[in-house]
Amino acid sequence: MADTVVLKTEKRDRRGSKDAERLRKQGRVPAIVYGHKEENEAITLSHDDLLSAIRHGARVVDLQTGRGTEKALIRELQWDHLGKDVLHVDFYRVAADERIEVTVPLELRGIAPGVTAGGVLEQALHSVQVECLAINIPASIRVNINELQLEGAIHVRDLVLPPGVKVLDDPDALIVHVAKPPEEAPAAAAEAAATAEPEVIGRKAAEEEEEGK
Repeated sequence: MADTVVLKTEKRDRRGSKDAERLRKQGRVPAIVYGHKEENEAITLSHDDLLSAIRHGARVVDLQTGRGTEKALIRELQWDHLGKDVLHVDFYRVAADERIEVTVPLELRGIAPGVTAGGVLEQALHSVQVECLAINIPASIRVNINELQLEGAIHVRDLVLPPGVKVLDDPDALIVHVAKPPEEAPAAAAEAAATAEPEVIGRKAAEEEEEGK
């Protein structure tokens, strides 16, 4: 679990794209805090502080606002077209003892024996929806593939979950499997395909020569 970090914020009085652009030039990110049937609050915060929190896997942060310190889930991030800078962020208020639903990435760990035997590893599911305490959101859920043989599979029901975490996805949903390698075309078929075109061309040329006599 990632440690909760504190982000200092300032109230945002002005709105609009021009003001947002001005804030970004100052190294700040426009944001909104909402939820828990309380009034939405427009704020700004340091871009570098936010980016550092994201890179360290923070999902829930402590926001210092004009209302005091309140816990909030990083609900949605808007990135620039290069995926480098955060343009806007939505925070959703949460309580420490509140159970919430979030998406958590799946992380494959190990080497599948089936791949060593020549199979192809195919991952069908890259994340799952879970329910857990707001302060106990896992950064990822590991999927151990060390015993995955050729044509073997791991489903949602096979996941080993951290305490207090419940997966909401279909238990029968496929996560990853090792497929057989594609079979090569028989040599005879390949040879026939290679000789078919010259035969057609030769026959056509002979027919044209016969018509010209």
